[in-house]
Amino acid sequence: MQKHKETGWRSIRRRFGSTAAALGLLTSVACTSAQAPASIAGAGLGPAKPDEVSVATWNMCAVRQWSCERTGSPADKFRQLRDLIGDSGVRVLLLQEVCSDDLSSSALRLGPEWQTAFEPYADVDAAGGRTAVQCTDGGRGRAGFALLAASRLTDVEVIPTEQPTVGLHRGILCARVQAQGVRVCNAHLSLRESGGQHPEWDFRDDQLSSLFAAASTDERTVVGGDFNSPPPVGKANTSAWIWPSEAYTTYRECDQKGTSRTGRPTHSDGAKIDYLFTALPRTGCEVVSTKASDHRPLVMRVSRPAETAPATPGISTPS
Repeated sequence: MQKHKETGWRSIRRRFGSTAAALGLLTSVACTSAQAPASIAGAGLGPAKPDEVSVATWNMCAVRQWSCERTGSPADKFRQLRDLIGDSGVRVLLLQEVCSDDLSSSALRLGPEWQTAFEPYADVDAAGGRTAVQCTDGGRGRAGFALLAASRLTDVEVIPTEQPTVGLHRGILCARVQAQGVRVCNAHLSLRESGGQHPEWDFRDDQLSSLFAAASTDERTVVGGDFNSPPPVGKANTSAWIWPSEAYTTYRECDQKGTSRTGRPTHSDGAKIDYLFTALPRTGCEVVSTKASDHRPLVMRVSRPAETAPATPGISTPS
């Protein structure tokens, strides 16, 4: 794993002095050959073929106390989820900064085939005490990251990752999506300088390594999420070292063309920090405009694994 020039001693200290355990108890199911995408620059993906599946990642910015007060109501965010499903044919969603009650309500309104898995964020104090982050707007439950799929979710697991000793714990959540024949892993990486005791430590390199290690256990895996990191390009990018080499070689990113490491902006500030990677053949990629978050949803369409029978369940009309 590539290391920043200061990370040798930092990494040793961190591994022996920080919490590397998974993020608490899993709140589980509410009921898992690279090529250039054909429509990589298109305005929309259009209808999916029976042998394709569309996966999206979206930071919903639903935790209002995290500078999300002006990014739309829960109803606005649900409408965006519904549009991703109806307009882009999305059957699996990787969600970050979602409220647990909103997630449950959305799945119920979408229809009985829609299932969820949820993991809360946790604030960890100097004594090691963990407190789940609450959504402060109208008692909407806990804040966390989640999977939402038009299928039963199985083998749901939190992947152990390096996390700050003191501060906010995010993480990685994986599951198999049976009807779609894929496995997905949703990652929300730590911000740089997020450690309360050691702000100079950067955890994203180890977290990315853990994510791609999880992907390597099954060639049908799609990984993605909010990486809080720009692509590994550009002289001004001082954090390019965090990326494992297999990210853009063994795997391909939704918006990757050939050997390029760039992609269209996914954040309102003009940066790309949201990603989807897979070793499956990509057939399309779309960045969706929205006023319901400071992040734009990213949608990737891939060829369904050959051994999986096509699944064409209907989409219930939400109220």
